Amino acid sequence: MLRSLSGLTTRGRCLLAAGIAAAVCSAVLNERDLLRVAVFVIALPILVALFVSASRVRISATRRLLPDRVAVGVPGEVQLDLWRTGRLPAGEILLEDGLPYALGARPRFVVERLPHRPPVALRYPVNPVLRGVHQVGPLRATVTDPFGLCEFERELIAHSRLVVVPRIAGLYGLPTGAGVGAGDDGSIRLHAGQGETDVIVRQYRQGDDLRKVHWRSTARRDEVMVRVEERPWRGGTTVLLDHRAAAHHGSGPTASLEWAISFAASISLHLRRAGHHVRLVSEHGLLLADAPGDGGSNYDNLMLDSLAALQPAHQRDITTGHDPADGQELVAVLGTVSNESVEELARYRRRGIRSLAVLLDTPAWSGAVSAPEHRAAATEESAQLLRAAGWGVVVAGPDTPMQQAWTELCHSATGRGSLIGGNA
Repeated sequence: MLRSLSGLTTRGRCLLAAGIAAAVCSAVLNERDLLRVAVFVIALPILVALFVSASRVRISATRRLLPDRVAVGVPGEVQLDLWRTGRLPAGEILLEDGLPYALGARPRFVVERLPHRPPVALRYPVNPVLRGVHQVGPLRATVTDPFGLCEFERELIAHSRLVVVPRIAGLYGLPTGAGVGAGDDGSIRLHAGQGETDVIVRQYRQGDDLRKVHWRSTARRDEVMVRVEERPWRGGTTVLLDHRAAAHHGSGPTASLEWAISFAASISLHLRRAGHHVRLVSEHGLLLADAPGDGGSNYDNLMLDSLAALQPAHQRDITTGHDPADGQELVAVLGTVSNESVEELARYRRRGIRSLAVLLDTPAWSGAVSAPEHRAAATEESAQLLRAAGWGVVVAGPDTPMQQAWTELCHSATGRGSLIGGNA
């Protein structure tokens, strides 16, 4: 009884107090008619409270995330199924589902008549603007009576897990040239005399252009050999993501860190779908994800899930102590790096192994002008140091499209601006 009366609203409490006062007055004035009114006024909020308290425990609900993994900027949906399990009818129900600000406005529903079967299906959209592992819920129901005399709150569903992965940009092309990978495409590099460029040849295949036959190597090997104009970028590739908090500027979905994570995810998936064994590592060489070239969507989801839950690191400088790519070709997505960090990255990378870097002009994410002539001096100095160490470098700002940055990076790999097919 006391638990039921605890749900009385201000109106219900005032009505109950008025009934008690009327009962006292009827006893003092010896008015039976007033006593009958007092009994009715006292009984009404009590009976309503008992009824609503009994009906609220006979409500059940389920929640479904459609789907439970979405990308930033891709709308999703949540479905709530609500039904009554007892025989007593339920009063007016106010539903409110907990939703983080990064997923949109908090939804509210009012259900006036809840049937026993079938369940009432309620849907609301989610519009994720920030990656992460978000908790949806809890779903709370407030049951009220038509007179507004009492209300009871109950938690119907606990939290549900929604994974918001980084936005993926469609990239085209792969770097070409004399990269050294872990794989082998069957070609052979012939070292010519001093001052001459190396020649890459392979065995003749049906359909090859006869104008590409390399007669000198054909005579030497006693089989038809053809020149390979460009050697595809094959083998293992390591994508390095610099996620130090001190290396990035901005906050929320427009921060430079979010751009870096999205670009690193786009590169990783693009290379993986092109048949590369891709390793995703942090700026200190710690493995974040590993996806074989013949892997399926499960490897993509594992890689994206690891990036969705990635938090900024608190180290200030890059201190690897070894080659973060372990001898593989390297694509680094870097924030602001000091000269010491540049030396640390270049120290363990041999010039014969391809090293590429996208250097973010992070001050531009704080509102500074990102035009090439106004880039931060530290950004330009870091880019020059990396180029001097034999790296291909592209400087990107907040307005740089990811496809453009990737295309320029492919051009920087050879200096000739050539691409081979690799649409993802």
